Amino acid sequence: MNGIHDMGGMDGFGKVEAEPNEPPFHASWEGRVLAMQRAMGYAGAWHIDHSRFAQETLPPQVYLAVSYYQRWELAMEKNLVARGYITPDELAAGHALKPTKPLDRKLTLDVVRAGMGRGSYFRQQQAPARFKPGDRVRTVNINPHGHTRLPRYARDKQGVVELIHGCHAYPDSVAADKGDDPQWLYTVVFDGREIWGPDADPTLKVSIDAFEPYLGPA
Repeated sequence: MNGIHDMGGMDGFGKVEAEPNEPPFHASWEGRVLAMQRAMGYAGAWHIDHSRFAQETLPPQVYLAVSYYQRWELAMEKNLVARGYITPDELAAGHALKPTKPLDRKLTLDVVRAGMGRGSYFRQQQAPARFKPGDRVRTVNINPHGHTRLPRYARDKQGVVELIHGCHAYPDSVAADKGDDPQWLYTVVFDGREIWGPDADPTLKVSIDAFEPYLGPA
């Protein structure tokens, strides 16, 4: 969807300022938010794309005012309510008011000690890849109401396929609860001036991982 989260190319927000020697967390509660997010993901309560979409649907004035981990926490609240794990009354009360639906599994200390790996989103191909390295492609010009991984600044732009990463679960479908819908994933390289206009640094290249439905032949 189009929203404040998709800030690439927007005017008026200034450059990204890196914090020297930035710590993993700026407050202890941020670590707890990360732990809760990992626990709910391990339990299968929702997919990473559900989490991303929940953050994207935060009101712009909220999204801009809160910190990174506050966005995570607010997105968890939305998914917990939407998926029936808590009610708005329980959220306001700060504790359970009735039994909830069970989780498929629980993240325990033993699981953490054994080592946690990132889940794989690779899926079996459903059809041959439409493009190959070296092909010139143009991204589609879309304005979806749901989740997408194609940034607004990179729509209707010409680039060249550099790599093919195999088939993966398609975020646009997963976030809409329509299943994995496996799609080929490519790295596409764009000239900086194609993305940012004629005043961009002529030596700049921009690489984007783009799913096949985002692409057409140039």
